[in-house]
Amino acid sequence: MNSSMTRRNFLGSMTAAAAAGLAAPGLAMAAKAPEKWDKTVDFLIVGTGFAGLAAAIQGHEDGIKNILVIDKMPTAGGNSIINGGAVAAAGTDMQKAAGIKDNPDLLYADILKAGGGLAHPELARHIADSSVENYHWLKKQGVKFKAVTFHGGHSVPRSHAVMENSGAGFIRPMLAKCKEYGIPVQLRTILDEIVVDDKGAVLGIKARQNYRFGRDNSGKTVYIRALKGVLLAAGGFSRNVPMRMEHDPRLNEKFGSTNHPGATGEVLQAAQMIGANTVQMDWIQLGPWTSPDEEGFGLAPLFVEPAVGYGLMVDPATGKRFIQETGNRKVRADAIVAIEHPTIIYISEKNAMNKIYGKNMTPELFNRAVENGVVRKFENLKALADYYKIDYKTLKETNDKFDGYIKAQKDPEFNCMMFKDAVPNGDGPFYACRLWPRVHHTMGGLSITDKAQVKDAHLKVIPGLYAAGEITGGVHGMVRLGTVAVADCIIFGRTAAHTAAGKTSKL
Repeated sequence: MNSSMTRRNFLGSMTAAAAAGLAAPGLAMAAKAPEKWDKTVDFLIVGTGFAGLAAAIQGHEDGIKNILVIDKMPTAGGNSIINGGAVAAAGTDMQKAAGIKDNPDLLYADILKAGGGLAHPELARHIADSSVENYHWLKKQGVKFKAVTFHGGHSVPRSHAVMENSGAGFIRPMLAKCKEYGIPVQLRTILDEIVVDDKGAVLGIKARQNYRFGRDNSGKTVYIRALKGVLLAAGGFSRNVPMRMEHDPRLNEKFGSTNHPGATGEVLQAAQMIGANTVQMDWIQLGPWTSPDEEGFGLAPLFVEPAVGYGLMVDPATGKRFIQETGNRKVRADAIVAIEHPTIIYISEKNAMNKIYGKNMTPELFNRAVENGVVRKFENLKALADYYKIDYKTLKETNDKFDGYIKAQKDPEFNCMMFKDAVPNGDGPFYACRLWPRVHHTMGGLSITDKAQVKDAHLKVIPGLYAAGEITGGVHGMVRLGTVAVADCIIFGRTAAHTAAGKTSKL
């Protein structure tokens, strides 16, 4: 600092700047309140995914009269509607009927373990403790569950799959409930800036109606007042390559994404502009179950996840296993990336028919994956080895070892979880799928309390601002367990509405 710039001079210059109309740093990009608001509501929700729609329904049930849900995209559902279609819950009637022993403490422990100790305990605890109540709440909204399945990293099967095999099984009933309750869902409306008062409390938003995704300047500017607050439920930033590279330079355009095109993070950035704190932004999750033989989320995850532990993952260059098949997503994805080329997972037809066909995947979806070449059928191990250019002798040794582990119910190599109903894969027939990770979930985001209130850089609550779902951080730590995000979104969306309604009780 220049020696002539004393502390008094420096403070004086800051005062002069403020007098000249420059806002305090935390409010530098906040929109000014208009002389007249174009629309006033009680509770404004940004995003039509799991968190946003759950908040709208819960808000209505808690007595909030005037609720508006907006979304920049031309269709509702966001990333949620293309989700795999299952929610984590620990200790349900479906689990008990299947002989599965589970409880919130075990789910909580699994979240913390997978998250490498980085998950904020109060947030993880809220998900675990609310998971069964949330499952029953979803059933009341018309969600229909069909089975309890296992996802890598969980101690027991606790992922409750819906009949539709996708997030549409949650979104469509919740949209129908919003319609029943008279809650408007306004599409093609993009949030540009958050409006705050001179004390930093959120008043509403500056937005554009009739926005066309991909046309940056489209739409008419409107100001929407929100008397009880604004909930940000707009998802993550997996599709924003420069933004994700800022936090993890490895994740360039060579890595695709499972997310819908609108997962670009500008709502999170708008919150940052008014001083919102962010946490763990560099923890970006890759999905280890996507295939280079299709785009986006695709059908491969529906095949791969129920196959782990029944089938085996191999490096085609060596013909050998390389990682724990039932390990969490980060463990598996990092191992594939380290190999630097696609790997293979395969499963015998008998195991596939037992665990996948007609269960995790409808016959229609399974057959479509085979017809599209995402999943391939081979009559025997030699045919599989020849197709993927794997040394047959080595692959047979690997296959025989794994079959021995299934019989012994113990894997001394990688400690893969061995399921009691698994049978040896033998010599086929087999179904196989190529694997290469895609950017799937951004674990970092806005810092929140267990009441879904957004915190500023001083870790104080920003009045009138809430957040839920993938736009938030600290909930999962470094790894998100499969289907826990669905619970996270819905539980914290509902919690935000509960808080905005002035309720002090837990869900």
